[in-house]
Parts: sequence; structure tokens; C-alpha cells
Amino acid sequence: MRISSSWPSRAEAPFRRTVETVLSWRRCIGDYHVDPGSKAIPHIITQTELTLFKEPVSDVLLHAREEIDRLYAIVRQEDYVVLLCNREGIAIQHRGDETKAEEFKNWGIWLGGVWSEQVEGTNGIGTAIVEQRPVLVHCGQHFRTRHANLTCAGAPIFDADNKLIAVLDASTIDMGPADRSHGLVLAAVTASVRAIEERLFRHSFRRAWTIAAAPPQTSGAGLLLAVDNDQCVIGADHVAREALVLDEKDLLSGRSLSAFFHYDRSLFRRGDEQDSPAQWIRVDSESAWNVLITPPLRTSKEQRNSEYATIHSRPRLNALENLSAETIPTPSRGGLSPTVTRRVCNYIEGHLDEKIRLDGLAALTGLSTDHFARAFHQSVGVPPHMYLLRRRLEHVEHMLRETHAPLSEIALATGFSDQSHLGRHFRRWAGVSPRQVRWSEGNRFPTT
Repeated sequence: MRISSSWPSRAEAPFRRTVETVLSWRRCIGDYHVDPGSKAIPHIITQTELTLFKEPVSDVLLHAREEIDRLYAIVRQEDYVVLLCNREGIAIQHRGDETKAEEFKNWGIWLGGVWSEQVEGTNGIGTAIVEQRPVLVHCGQHFRTRHANLTCAGAPIFDADNKLIAVLDASTIDMGPADRSHGLVLAAVTASVRAIEERLFRHSFRRAWTIAAAPPQTSGAGLLLAVDNDQCVIGADHVAREALVLDEKDLLSGRSLSAFFHYDRSLFRRGDEQDSPAQWIRVDSESAWNVLITPPLRTSKEQRNSEYATIHSRPRLNALENLSAETIPTPSRGGLSPTVTRRVCNYIEGHLDEKIRLDGLAALTGLSTDHFARAFHQSVGVPPHMYLLRRRLEHVEHMLRETHAPLSEIALATGFSDQSHLGRHFRRWAGVSPRQVRWSEGNRFPTT
């Protein structure tokens, strides 16, 4: 589809259209029918309306305050305004030079400004909402010609349930050409957003163990997990969901942390309240990751000191890149080495349809049966028989969703004695019958 002939002309110097702005302009023309030449001033809502819009995101306002102040301290010298907007693009919190308030209001970049893409066309706030990723919109990249003197850097904020809940933006009145500083402002906005997301995640899962993890020397690429006392994953931020391929069903079923990392189980038996640094090995890649484990928040201490919860939820992802070999304790002895653990797990994967005996697995490691069982439990997080059962059930689920095989064949292919045996264990594990899984996927495959 050719759209350039429909786009408004620009009298300023040429600018580079990013993928995000190209897609946004197409929406403005084809879906929203925004008038690029409109001189209308962006709408500013009333104080009464502002109070109503603030209420649903009160938690975000509370946990974002410190990061907003920190971001404004960085960008204020370049006359930027910092706006925290809800998911409708309405600015519900701001930082800016109050002596220039009227000028900023005239441009719409002030408290109460409405910046949805449907109304204002391509802009840093509305386009970040639609694209759900950080966006820099510089001058003529805006769809409306009235906004051609603005530069806006916006990034979406996701809550602990992976839902877009707000947008953080830094905007300025900019008559000059694009330069490197605008990209640095977007990077600062994105870093502030990540810190806000971490605060929200830690607060949401303050009664669980929280894990921050990242490969060494990888700035800003950390992920967040929450696990219960059995080291089952009950929460994952949007970075973890993508990196570990986790979905809502995985979180509801409580997949074991051992499915993703080789780790020392004793770290979760410590009685103190201090963060524990560690280095774990990714199961799929055997790569080393720096890890910081935060114990659950004690209810009694939170009740005695209201500030304790705020301290407990402080961001820690940035600390991961500074962890060194000296700060990471040597794992306690008694578990299997990563190589031996992988050997055992690979054997189980390749023999799910066979009867697997504990003494046979122990023979792979050269250990006695009892010693092997204890070491496997410490390294993987669950006893060998539970790990074997879980992998069989996970394979059953995969076959239910991806194959036409009847349940009787699936039972034999995954090591169950018969269809009834499979059904009992599957219902106990998944909460639904194998038949319901197939029908929930819209698959009318035979089940017998």
C-alpha cells in the first residue's frame, strides 16, 4: 500500500522515519483519520477528571515517584517535562519548570494532557501505548504538523501480571535537528521504567522469594521471577516471560525453578533477611547467570515499620552487573555437578516411554541410590520420581495439544501403564482432564 502521497508535507529538514512511526502514520491515515493540519490545541482535562483517572493507578504513582524525580534531575537542564500517563495516554503526574507552565500547557505537555494516538496522531506517549515498546518521536516524525516542534521519548510500564498499566515520557519543545542526546533521553526513560516495573513486581510478590537474574556483563537485560517456598515459579515479569517462554498456564501450574536453572536449594533455607548473591547455570544453554535472591517480606516487620516495605521493594537489577566472583559464594556441597545433572535429565528425556528405575539413574552418576536421590533433590529442587512424573505429564500435555494420537497411545508413549493411570495423574497435576485440554484448544481429536 502506498501512503506517502497522503502524508502531510514538512517544511523542515528531512527526518528519518522509524518502523514505529511508519506504522503509526498508517494507523493515523487508515484507522483514525486524524487531520494532520488541524491547529487544535491538545485537550487538558479538569482537576476533577484528573482525580478520577489517578485512582486506578495509585500504586503506580506511589512506586514511580522516586524514579520520576531521578529522571527529571537528569533531563531538566534541557527543558524537558517528565510525564507519567495512564494507559489511555492522559498525563496524571508530571515534573517540569513551573515558570514555563503556560507554554507547556499550550503544547499539551503538562499535567492533564491527553496524548492518545487516536486523537493526537503519532507521538511518544500514544505510539508507545500501541506499539508496547519504547518510542522516540522527534519533531517532524509527529503526524500532526502542530506537534512538529516537539520531541517526545516514551516507554510503556508493565505491571507484575504483564499488563500495560502506564507510560513514562520525557518531552521538550525542540526546534533543532535530531541529535544523539535524544537517544540518550530515551535510554534514561527506559531505565526509569525498568526500575518502576521492578518496584511494582517486588511489591506485588513481597510475600514470595524474588529472584533477579542476568548474564554477566549484560547491562539492563535482567529478568525477575517470584517463587514460593518449594521453588515453584508463581510470578514472572515480561522480560522473564519472553526469555524463559513462560505463559499464564505455566505460572498457574507452578513450574519448578529447576526447569530453568541449576541452583543450590540451600539458598532458600536461610533465616536472615539479606539478599543472597549466587551464580546459576541455565538449563537450556549451560550459560552462567548472576543472581540475587531476596527473601519474603515479613508481615510483622512491615506492620511495625511502614517504610520497610518500600525498602524491600527497591530495585536491584542494576546490581547484577557489578556482582563479581568474590561476592558470589561457593555453592554448598552435596548436589550433583551441572554436567552430571544434565546427563541424568537428558537420559530421562530420552526414555520417558520406558520404566526408569532409581538405581539405574544412580548408576549414571556412580553414586549409591540414597546418595543420588539426596544429591538430585538438592540440585534440581524435587526428588527424582517427582521430576520424572512432571516431565511425563508435560510431555502428555504437549502431545494432547500438538498431535492426533489417542490417549491410549499417549499413555504408552509417556511411560504410563494405561489411559486410566495417565488420567488420574494428569487431573491431579493440571486440575483438568486430558479430554478438557484438547477441547479447550479447539482440537476435536479422538481421545480413546
